Amino acid sequence: MNRIAVFTSGGDAPGMNAAIRAVVRACLYYGKTPFGIEQGYDGLINGQVIELNSRSVSNIIHRGGTILRSARSAEFRTKEGRKKAYESLKKNGIEGIVACGGDGTFTGANIFMQEYPDISIVGIPGTIDNDLNGTDFTIGYDTATNTAVDAIDKIRDTASSHNRLFFIEVMGRDSGQIALRSSIAAGVEAMLIPEMPLTTNELVAELERGSKNKKSSSLVVVAEGSEPGRSYRIAKEVTDKFNYYDTKVTILGHTQRGGSPTVNDRVLASRLGVAAVESLLSGEKGIMIGIINNKINFTPFEKAIKNANNLDEEMVRIAKILSL
Repeated sequence: MNRIAVFTSGGDAPGMNAAIRAVVRACLYYGKTPFGIEQGYDGLINGQVIELNSRSVSNIIHRGGTILRSARSAEFRTKEGRKKAYESLKKNGIEGIVACGGDGTFTGANIFMQEYPDISIVGIPGTIDNDLNGTDFTIGYDTATNTAVDAIDKIRDTASSHNRLFFIEVMGRDSGQIALRSSIAAGVEAMLIPEMPLTTNELVAELERGSKNKKSSSLVVVAEGSEPGRSYRIAKEVTDKFNYYDTKVTILGHTQRGGSPTVNDRVLASRLGVAAVESLLSGEKGIMIGIINNKINFTPFEKAIKNANNLDEEMVRIAKILSL
């Protein structure tokens, strides 16, 4: 294998640039030619393939987003689209791909390799949701959580000054990982996550406990779930039953996707990028490169995408104890 391409797909995540840099420089270290595919699967279909070198990835390790840009591709979901993608790879002589993304990215890669088994693809987990099986952490999760906690800390200041109840909505359509970790780190009073839904009455009971303890403010972290902006609905339902505090809503939104990646995300992305190239050169394919107990781990795409990374029950227990 002499030509290896890298692309980023799906939602962007801080640390993707560090991963691109690692893939490119690992290729060069082993005497291979690196390529970048712009705009994910769409770019592959449309021939947006560029040769990269060491200077192509200079001064990007600290940058958020992705220099290769990212997109979701409806055309790649069709056989005709995947055929165009294959022809683009053959035209450029590319034999191996490092795909950085989440479950949608790996689902597409898995289907593509079944149709075109002469192309080897390995994945590295780039998603702020931390919802893939086979890795303790995904690229971008640590940065997104730090961004959320920084915002929550600031909101706490104004909430305490005005005897307010704040509902703070964080990202997490199917996963409460960001909400759980940021709730513990910021010391909030309650959290609402897809994996452990609370009724309005249960949430009100938790808030009433805080008011009886003379808390000057309360913060509730809400994972967006399948209804972005649902914090407004929940806030109204709670206010109708409990008006001890002046109630406000803050939606953090895409601020969690941006910003300079943390040290943890830069190092994680660098380790996974190098391991991805080395795994391709050793003949591996159809796997996601992750990290478990600080060791590199290989997980077949089927397992990575079919088994969401379950919440740590010990973390949930700790969050409940500390919310008193």
